[in-house]
Amino acid sequence: MVSPRLIATDLDGTALRSDGTVSPRTAAAFAMVEQAGAMLVFVTARPPRWMSDVASAVRHRGLAICANGALVYDLHTEAIVESHLIEAEVLAEAVSRLRDRLPELSFSVEYEGGFAHESDFGLGGWDSLQLTGLKVGVSALISEPCAKLLAFHPDMNPDSLHLLVEEVVGDLLTATHSSGRALIEMSAQGVTKATALARLATRNVIERGEVVAFGDMPNDIPMLTWAGTSYAVANAHHDVLAAVTHVTAANDDDGVAVVLEKLFG
Repeated sequence: MVSPRLIATDLDGTALRSDGTVSPRTAAAFAMVEQAGAMLVFVTARPPRWMSDVASAVRHRGLAICANGALVYDLHTEAIVESHLIEAEVLAEAVSRLRDRLPELSFSVEYEGGFAHESDFGLGGWDSLQLTGLKVGVSALISEPCAKLLAFHPDMNPDSLHLLVEEVVGDLLTATHSSGRALIEMSAQGVTKATALARLATRNVIERGEVVAFGDMPNDIPMLTWAGTSYAVANAHHDVLAAVTHVTAANDDDGVAVVLEKLFG
């Protein structure tokens, strides 16, 4: 393998432990990447507002591709430096179609500077603990461009819901999922982790063959299939395990660090 110049890794379920922390071993491995002169990029479904702890753990170094490619976030300045948003008209049409097909769905949106959700939206992750975000009606929810539209179903299988959402709004938006719940994440048409990572690599004159990527969920697949070398952690979704060139240890066993130590140790 060509010596990697760019390491791209998902966070939750991949580089982070199941409790959401960066282990000391993984933090040390990340430091090794930068000491070797390679670029380290976090490529995550997380919005920027969920990045403070990660930024602190890596001493505010590097860039993060957030919201599945819609936002690029500078960890040093904690500022959004690039955005690819869903226009309000497209957002409104997508919500209308989805609600007509599946009235049980509830919606949330991630804006560049925060998020809002319907009152019956099933909050998860940090948001369920912090009770942040505005509770609004659907007309307010779709009134301005956003980075990501989220649709939650109370009891459907996530993979089945993903297929149905693609059928209904695939001509408008790019849909994926990453949480293990029936929660579908939608970005502007064509926006994925791969497209954002490819732009970043091009700007830095880095070839695909010089990129090593890590992931665990379906939203990682575009990035993993684009990168020259790809790793799934052992706890990954079955579709991810089928898509990669290599498998490493699980996230709770520092699988990303295991590989980085071999590459840069």
